[in-house]
Amino acid sequence: QAKTTLMIGRLIDDPNPSSGEFYLAEQLASAYADVANRRPVYDATKAALGLDALPEYLARTVPGSQLIDITVTDVNPLRAQLVANELANQLILRSPSGELSVDQVRRDFINQQIDDLQSQIVNTQDEIAKLQEKLGDLNSASEIQDTQNEITIQQQKLTTLQGTYGNLLLNTQQGATNSLIVVEPAELPTTPIGPNKSLTILIAAGIGFVLAAGAAFLLDYLDDTLKTPEDVKRVLGLPVIGFIAETKETEEEPNGLYVSKNPRSPVAEAYRSLRANLQFMSEEHALKSILITSTNIGVGKTSVAANLAAVMAQGDKRVVLIDADLHKPKIHEVVNVANKFGLTDIYLNGLNVEKALINFKDEKFKVISSGRYIENPADLLASEKMDQILAKLEEMADFIIIDSPPLVVADALFLAAKVDGILLVVRPGHIRRKVALGMLEQFKRSGVRVLGVVFNRIPLTGLDAYGGVNYYSTYYTNDQDAQKTAPANLNDYMHHYYDKAQAGIKNLRSKKAG
Repeated sequence: QAKTTLMIGRLIDDPNPSSGEFYLAEQLASAYADVANRRPVYDATKAALGLDALPEYLARTVPGSQLIDITVTDVNPLRAQLVANELANQLILRSPSGELSVDQVRRDFINQQIDDLQSQIVNTQDEIAKLQEKLGDLNSASEIQDTQNEITIQQQKLTTLQGTYGNLLLNTQQGATNSLIVVEPAELPTTPIGPNKSLTILIAAGIGFVLAAGAAFLLDYLDDTLKTPEDVKRVLGLPVIGFIAETKETEEEPNGLYVSKNPRSPVAEAYRSLRANLQFMSEEHALKSILITSTNIGVGKTSVAANLAAVMAQGDKRVVLIDADLHKPKIHEVVNVANKFGLTDIYLNGLNVEKALINFKDEKFKVISSGRYIENPADLLASEKMDQILAKLEEMADFIIIDSPPLVVADALFLAAKVDGILLVVRPGHIRRKVALGMLEQFKRSGVRVLGVVFNRIPLTGLDAYGGVNYYSTYYTNDQDAQKTAPANLNDYMHHYYDKAQAGIKNLRSKKAG
């Protein structure tokens, strides 16, 4: 990049220049800069240098002075220097000090400046007259003083304009102020002005980061699903009391319970933490019967019900697991028992409750499967007979865990009124907030007790959103592997959520008490 600097007139050599002369020089500099950017100067420079086209250039005034900078940008440094100096030369040729000037051109240029000053003088005189007229109508001393100050300012401005006008007329005759000289010719550029690769990479990286962050924020804003415990607390007003990670096996595996096959895995530990939370909640209100339901299908509620029943039984409790999802029964597949008879047979055929119970591994964990298919499951679940079945089972067991249909089916509402509490199973990112809230409102209108939410099938990646410790990165296939590879801070992680769930429960209690 090459730059030539020109100056209007010779005020810098005058020991006592007037303000009017400086004003005139600034006006002339602005006019000459405009002329330099126009076609006649462009064409004349191109012809003088024998070029087909000129590189990019710009002529502009230096603010507050009578200087003009002509800057040329080109890939060829020598050409940039030659063009900058020739543009300055062509501009000088068109000034009164140049060889191409004629008297008529100079007079037209100066007359234009004179006309502009005349207009400003007339406008200023009119403003003074208006202020003087206004002064006669004022009564307030402060307003009179302010108006007089304004008149003084306008009179000073008028004096300056008139002085400039007189000097312009004088210089029109002498031609001293309206002259151009080069004060700094363009030199051969030695350093390129761009591109700065490091800066370009830095800017590109910054833009990429901003775009990525903006896209992530937009996607998160548009995604109105329940994804974190904070979402559940804010939208549903419920604590998340269980955190179950997704496993590599099928969600409702037909070959046995996950916690039974992997008793020392992080998932089994998560179920034991859920059991501890429920036992803590039962200290205030008895919990003998718990309904497990979900906001939608495919979230693994049956797996939660079966594995929770298993860890309850491991805690030296008598547990009965009932498959009340009569539309799509799955319990018998998860615990690997036959579904020859069950709940529907008790209702339709008068099958004795004791005979419907199926032992699973030990006498403390028993299962009642769904039984044969019936046309109207809601009639069974809403009946007094169902009340009698549950009452009988409560005499025989410490805990009754019922796997019910998801909330998209009305059956869950009939069962909800018959149990001590409800657990809502949610798969993070798979249920919209408004839908979940609408389903919860159905329970609230029925006056049932919703204990909290269980996050199930939490993805193995991105676990930071659910608490911060990515302990699920290793899949434990058996107890021996678990002993070798289980992280040391697993218990800290579980205790963290146990304490968090208890705090949420206490908070809900205090709100109800208030």
